[in-house]
Amino acid sequence: MEISRIQEIPAVANILKVIMTGFLAFVIAFAITPILTHFLYKYKIGIKIKKNSVDGEKLTYVNKLHKDKSGTPTMGGILIWFSVLILIFSSHYLFGYVAKWLDVNMIARLDFLSRAQTWLPLFVLVSAGLLGLLDDWMSVREIGTNKGGGMRFAMRFWWLFVIAGVGAWWFYYKLGWDFIHVPAVGDFGIGLWYIPVFIFIILFSAISSNETDGLDGLNGGILLFAFSAFSVIAFFQNKMDLSAFSAAVAGALLAFLWFNIYPARFFMGDTGAMALGTTLGVIAMLTNSVLTLFIIVFIYILESGSVVIQLFSKKFFKRKVFLAAPLHHHFEAKGWPEPKITMRAWIFTAVTAIMGVIIGILGAGKFK
Repeated sequence: MEISRIQEIPAVANILKVIMTGFLAFVIAFAITPILTHFLYKYKIGIKIKKNSVDGEKLTYVNKLHKDKSGTPTMGGILIWFSVLILIFSSHYLFGYVAKWLDVNMIARLDFLSRAQTWLPLFVLVSAGLLGLLDDWMSVREIGTNKGGGMRFAMRFWWLFVIAGVGAWWFYYKLGWDFIHVPAVGDFGIGLWYIPVFIFIILFSAISSNETDGLDGLNGGILLFAFSAFSVIAFFQNKMDLSAFSAAVAGALLAFLWFNIYPARFFMGDTGAMALGTTLGVIAMLTNSVLTLFIIVFIYILESGSVVIQLFSKKFFKRKVFLAAPLHHHFEAKGWPEPKITMRAWIFTAVTAIMGVIIGILGAGKFK
């Protein structure tokens, strides 16, 4: 069978679309990296190790363990969302002309910008990315009321709340979504409760991603598995544009990880962690896979849970439960080498991501 004939098979065309989109995002991100790193190093956009925790107390472990990382460039998350932004608009406005010039229809099919599937995750990716970028800049330049610079947690929280609120409004009033799926059980209409549930999911995903971004390559690897998993889930729901979008994020993350693994050349920063966490939550809602999200990124529950437990215990019992929080810092304080913590977190997430994909596909409910 000729190659051109193979490309006409719908299933093959869809698989090629997702794989090629991920590959192109990887190539774009990899190509942009020298420009980004030159800028970050030239203008000394490096992190400053915090001396105080979110509750104002002096850190006893983390600042000592990470003192050698001071000055390492941050804002590396720009590489991810900017690469996806370039690719999605190129696919929509440029690839059609290239396809006509080369007479290859497959190139035109790489377009994955669509109102129903990718407008909202793209809006969230960029808006949360810009919010994180501002926070990173304030931290680097020591601007703001937060000690050491940067936005206060409350300010970041309310900005994320607004972004999540816009998304909830879009889903409920524009797309008509008001149901939650329980895998292998069924769909349950929850009416207006859908809006606060949506907001909670987005805030959980965004804040947990931010808290987990504390070691070289840790959150990047977790997010790589997560977006890859949702690319597969969206594919089986016949949401090819959303599957391609998730693959694009995963491809850009893979390029980012090349430079972020220990010892990191640059860090993701809030512009990456907040943007990707928020977008992951939106994709989970678009695929009606809220409970599946908690399985795929179960490690986020452990990380955020450790912070909540630590703060609660210190406030009411005046004692720590963990040597440091989030959980990855606890293991670091116990003497685990940083690469060991990261690799074990990746393995753990790979297992939960596979479980999530299986449950998400076999227990699939209603989707639009």
